[in-house]
Order: sequence, then C-alpha cells, then structure tokens
Amino acid sequence: MEDEKRLSKSLLGKTVVSETGKIFGDVGDLVFETSSGEIMHVVLSNPATHALKLDLEKDKSGNILIPFTAVLAIADYLVIREEDII
Repeated sequence: MEDEKRLSKSLLGKTVVSETGKIFGDVGDLVFETSSGEIMHVVLSNPATHALKLDLEKDKSGNILIPFTAVLAIADYLVIREEDII
C-alpha cells in the first residue's frame, strides 16, 4: 500500500502524451476507487489544445478525465493510447 501511495504521488505533474507524441496536459490529480484503492482516472491540469478539442469525459468541475486503463507506460511522461479514450 505504501508503494502505491509513492507511485501515485510520483505521477502528479507528469506530462500526459499519446503514443504518437501528442501532448494532452499534465497530471493534476488522480481519481481512486475508494473500496479497492485502484486508480480509475487521471485528472488533467493545463489541458493542451488537442485535449480540449476532443469530447473527453469530464468530472463535475469540468476537468478532463483520462481512464487509467489507457495508460501504456509511466516514465518521464505518462504515455496513453489515444484510441482508448476517444
């Protein structure tokens, strides 16, 4: 559990990019399933123009949500599969 907390904190602020290199924005927050602790969504901060043009899921506050299942890799960037979110 402690490792998961460390992982989730390390994601904050990372740039979210598609596997083709399109920038979506930054990781502003994470949405968890409270019963399991599983990460469900990445909340974008500073969304890029490309992300704003897409009809992506949003939370009640209007923040863009990226399903965590779309994440392919986590390194210097959070790499997502764009086909999984459109």
